[in-house]
This record gives sequence, C-alpha cells and structure tokens, in this order.
Amino acid sequence: MILASLGVAFGALSSSGMMEIARKGIFNPEAFFFSDIIIIFLSVMITDILILDLFNSWGLPTSTTVSIVFELLGAAVVMSLIKIINADASLIEIENYINVQKATEIVIGILLSVFIAFSIGAIIQWISRVILTFDFESKSILLNCIFGSLSFTSIINFILIKGIKGTPYSSQTFSILDDLTINEFIDSNILFFWIISLIFWFIFSLFISKILKLDIYKIIIGVGTFSLALAFAGNDLVNFIGVPIAALESFQLWSASSLTASEYSMISLSEKVNTKPIYLFLSGLIMVITLWFSSKAKNVVKTSLDLSNQNDTDEKFKANPVGKSLVMLGVFLNELLKKLLPKGLLNQINQSFTLKDNYTEAKSVDGIRPSFDKLRACLNLVIAAILISIATSYQLPLSTTYVTFMVAMGTSLSDRAWSSDSAIYRVSGVVSVIGGWFLTAFSAFLICGLVVFTIHQLKITGILMTIIFVSIIIFKNHRKFKKKGEINI
Repeated sequence: MILASLGVAFGALSSSGMMEIARKGIFNPEAFFFSDIIIIFLSVMITDILILDLFNSWGLPTSTTVSIVFELLGAAVVMSLIKIINADASLIEIENYINVQKATEIVIGILLSVFIAFSIGAIIQWISRVILTFDFESKSILLNCIFGSLSFTSIINFILIKGIKGTPYSSQTFSILDDLTINEFIDSNILFFWIISLIFWFIFSLFISKILKLDIYKIIIGVGTFSLALAFAGNDLVNFIGVPIAALESFQLWSASSLTASEYSMISLSEKVNTKPIYLFLSGLIMVITLWFSSKAKNVVKTSLDLSNQNDTDEKFKANPVGKSLVMLGVFLNELLKKLLPKGLLNQINQSFTLKDNYTEAKSVDGIRPSFDKLRACLNLVIAAILISIATSYQLPLSTTYVTFMVAMGTSLSDRAWSSDSAIYRVSGVVSVIGGWFLTAFSAFLICGLVVFTIHQLKITGILMTIIFVSIIIFKNHRKFKKKGEINI
C-alpha cells in the first residue's frame, strides 16, 4: 500500500500532458462558446460521479476512461445538435463540432486494449511458467536473475523513459545532452539503453539474491506495484481532474474578457496549457487517501482476485450463454492441439504446470492460500504497467482498468487457474465485466446527453434538479453498501 501510494503520488505529477484530452480530445472547442462549454463540463462531472459510484457499489471493475470519453462525447454531441437545430443548419455540420479523428482513435484504442492486454498476458505467462514452472524458487540463481533483469529492464525502459517522454520537460533542450531534447536523446540511444539496462539489472539481481539473500520475486513485486501505480496515475488522472481543470481554465479565460458567456469563443482551449503542479499534487493526494480508506475499492479488487484465483472459491458470477460458448470453444481447441502436438512435448509442458509442494497449505496465511503465486504476481504488475505507460507516452487515454483486469485474466487462463469446474463461471464473470464496460459507454453517452439537454433548457433549475437527483441515488447506494458490511481482502 505504501509503494502504491508513492507510485500514485509521483505518477500524478507527471500526467500534465494527458490533460489535453479533456480540453480538445473529443470535441473542437473553437466551435463552442463559454455558455456551451461550461454546460458540457458540468454535465460530465455530474454524470461521472453517478456512474462510477453505481459500479463501485456493485463491486464491478469499470473504466474511468470509458466513462469520461463517452460522457464528453455524449455531452458534445447533444450540445452540437442543439446549436445546429437553433441555427437551422444541416446535421452534416456536426463534424465541425466533434473531433471525429481523435475520438475514433481513443475508442478504437480502448477496444483493442482488451485483446492486446489479454493476449500478451496469456502468452508471457505461459512462456514464463513453462521455463520456470511452479517450482521457480528452487531454480538456479542465474535463471531467476535473468527473469529479474528482464523485469527490471522492462519497467525502467518502458515506464521511466516512456513516462519522461510524456512530461512537459521532454521537449526542452539540455546542454548535457548535446543540446538535444529528452525525446531526441532517448530515441537516438534506445538500443544502448536496453543493453546497459539488461547488464546492470542482471548484476543487481545477482547481488540481491547471492549477497543479500533476498527474494528477487518479492523485490520485483514491490517495484512492479510502484510502477503500476505510477503508470495508472499518469494515465488516469485526466479522468479525475481533466474536466474540472478544463472548466476552471474556461472560466478564467472568459472572466478576463469583456464578452458575454454566449459570445466568448473557446478557441483558447485549443492551445497547449500545462496544468499547475499544485492541482496535480492535491489530486494525487486525494487518490492516495481513497486507496487507503475506500471500502468500495476493496470490493472491486475482490472481484478481480476471485476471477483469477488459483484456488477453489465461491463463484460470484453465474454461468451465461456467452461464457458457456467460449468455454466449449476453448475445450475444442485444446483437444485439437493435443492431437497435433507430440505426446512427449505435452507431458513436459504439463509437468511445468503441475502444482508443487511450494504451493500448499504451508504457504497459507490464516489457512487461506494466496490467489496466485509470486511469479504470476510479478507478470501481472509488470505487463500491465508497461502497456499503460506506452499508451501514456503517446497521450492516448488507455483504459487502465481494461488493461490491468485483462492482463490478470490472461495470466490466470495460461496458468490453468480456471479448472474444468470453475471455467464456465470465471469466463462468464469476465464476459459480465466486459459487458459492464459496454454498458458504461452506452449509459455514459445517454445520461450525460440528457443532463446537457436538461441544464440547457432549464438553466439553474435544471442544475439543481440533476444535483439533487444524483445525490439521492448516491446516498441510497451508500446506505445499501453499508448494510452489506465492509469486505476484508
């Protein structure tokens, strides 16, 4: 928890570049006046609070990126339609209001992240397990140090280097770098960075294991936890404060002008503006406090742990037709592979996936075994952190929830955590969570559009009505959640 908190704090301070998404990533701000844009931002904030609270109360992992993107899209589309109808113009002109190219890029990126995260997680976990097996702790120090070197190098090169490239300092030139920008220096020396990193971290892993007698896997988990939290905050903070900051900037720009709200064009939002560090720091602090004290967050984490659990557990989800079909397809492909591959190879692979004595009740805490071993824990953290950091470096608001959840599901599938008895329920659970994300997108678009229309038509009365309505729903959800009691994990 301490490492995660530090990661969130550092990640929040490096996320300024992502704030552009909320200001001009979905719509073209120059097509709107201040009176339009402030309704859009207010509606998004109200809707986001409602939707995220609902999903947290249900214990379902949902995507803050999906919700904020589709809320902005829904709000901008409805406001655009209002302006078009009032001007008696053609609906074709909506492309002047919506940043179609960037919005499409974001949505496609979010959808692709599901398959990419699941596939990469499954492939890397399978290869690692075949080589290291469940008895990885008894393998040679050199083999474990190679794994440590690859893990540390991947984290440093992808997260720190890619993360630096996403900060406002990346485009500045430095004399120590031969008057090159950080981006230019990194791009021209990337192979050098990889080679040096691999050698350095191998020696470091050897020193940790041989001299200090420390568990290299625990060190990787610690570094991975910090890195994933850093990558998460760097990418996701825009979902938290991107819209409020953009609304504040809009208000400050309008206040400095002598025009009325319905006359002041928001073309200024098209320009690049670096968010003040104090806003980033305070937002990161709130995220850290929530991390420690939110019982709803624990409930959401429990869902992910249950679906990836190596042990038998009470299944939270019921079997559904889609889950059954996917399991039947998986069984068919598995039987086909068994017929095609040599028996000797299959026996050797099966031995790698056989639980050894190191994964028995001796490893339990208060009689409860961990959801998965240290090898899978390392890969869950490292793979998710790398994928998120790559997206952040390209200022693409990837769904951190999609990535982290689907990596965990991919590694659990490869690790044979889904037995013949639990597979249908686990796959059905994954399908339900993914379905919840699509429900998030659909409901975010419609609800936010409705809120925009209500506020535009009823002005202050509409604002008060929506705030009261949302407050009542949140209060009821809070009471229901309290009755269930906090869940310890």
